[in-house]
Amino acid sequence: MAPHAETTLRQRAGDAVKKVADPASAVPDHQTGKTWGRARDVSSLNVAMCAAIMAFCPILVIYAWMSCNSFQCSIAGPVDKVFFNKAGIEAGFRALVRDDFPKPTVEGFQLYFSWLAFQAVLYKFLPGKIGYGQMTPAGYTLPYVVNGLLAWAVTHALFIAGSLRLGLFSAAIIHDNWGGILVASNVYGYFLTVFSYLKAYIAPSHREDRKFSGSAIYDMYMGIEFNPRFGKYFDFKLFHNGRPGIVAWTLINFSFAAAQYLKIGYVTNSMFLLNWLHLVYVIDFFYNELTVMKDWYLRTIDIAHDHFGFYLSWGDSVWLPFMYTLQSHYLVRNPVDMSWPWFTFVFVLGMSGYYVFRAVNHQKDLVRRTDGDCKIWGSPAKVIRTEFVTSDGKTHRSLLLCSGFWGLSRHFNYVGDLLISTAMCFTCGFEHFLPHFYAVYMTILLLQRVSRDQERCQGKYGKFWDEYCKAVPYKLIPYVY
Repeated sequence: MAPHAETTLRQRAGDAVKKVADPASAVPDHQTGKTWGRARDVSSLNVAMCAAIMAFCPILVIYAWMSCNSFQCSIAGPVDKVFFNKAGIEAGFRALVRDDFPKPTVEGFQLYFSWLAFQAVLYKFLPGKIGYGQMTPAGYTLPYVVNGLLAWAVTHALFIAGSLRLGLFSAAIIHDNWGGILVASNVYGYFLTVFSYLKAYIAPSHREDRKFSGSAIYDMYMGIEFNPRFGKYFDFKLFHNGRPGIVAWTLINFSFAAAQYLKIGYVTNSMFLLNWLHLVYVIDFFYNELTVMKDWYLRTIDIAHDHFGFYLSWGDSVWLPFMYTLQSHYLVRNPVDMSWPWFTFVFVLGMSGYYVFRAVNHQKDLVRRTDGDCKIWGSPAKVIRTEFVTSDGKTHRSLLLCSGFWGLSRHFNYVGDLLISTAMCFTCGFEHFLPHFYAVYMTILLLQRVSRDQERCQGKYGKFWDEYCKAVPYKLIPYVY
């Protein structure tokens, strides 16, 4: 996404306070007038697709878990058991549900909800700097407590000390209870979806930033509230994606590495490399969340543009921790000892992807901090200065960078994402498809985000976006797309 100019922290904080201080009688019920972000007018096809995703995505996650847990990560395993059962398809399906479906367990629920509570305590009470997101369509500039790096460090230090040093529990405890945790996380994901939907009607945090489509299904999936919160700082989006979601990523991998050690007596170089690549990605995420002069994550599509519905609530609770860590699950069931030339290639591929990802975003941050008065690749930055109108009728100024990496394509940062995602999957070899699902999914997700961003920016910037698209004609890969 192209960068935007920012005001001073004091000005932004003042804007947020001023918004909150407006009398309720003057506040509209939802976004009105010119706006951007998720759609307000949706087709029956969009509604049907949202209903299908809410119904079938949990089944897909369960299927992936079953494939790894019972069939060595073979995606054909569950199907074979059902359709090639000698007693018939119905008997095969009954056997699959009886033997291979994840079961609710007391331990799974205890672990998952203790984990949520612990992360909520860290989010609430650990010290952290105040960062600010982009201006919302209704004109808010909201403060966020950014203490994710400290929460990550405290969580991992306590887990490692408790398991390896003090022996209070097995380091493989997450792996050993993965099925029960899957059930518990689904329960929470659906609960959070319904809770957020009802909260948007009963007690919205910023009522004029809500969006209604007229379809309960679409609104439940995409979300009504833009920034649902408890109090001033407990933001649903930042907490659920950053804390139980991203913090858990490396902890899950560590636990699965411990399970591999207990199973075969050592940790493979593929598991080490996978843990390293995920670690780099996660530490970068929290470091750049922490840096107030960047506020990087607070300006990404998750925080700055998505509303909070099933897409994020269930996605952060279930999809992210289970589908993004399929490689570590695979490597427990199918240990891979990489040749050192292949190890070196995958390592270089992943770190190259990380370099591209970070360098592209650094250019955006630099231009934003200097209001375009800087050099990119040794030359003055080329920017398009824009104006946009929020739904309260106020006009604001911004800028779009169209040189450096951002002159190659409008989303060259996604190229880095795709490279590092591919490297993560390459650690698993090529015997099965399932561990490569992540790279395929990321490709689809990022292509869809490119399309969404095009529509959103067209609505936000109008003629300025047309000018930008002429200056930077390629969306993702230069001369290809």
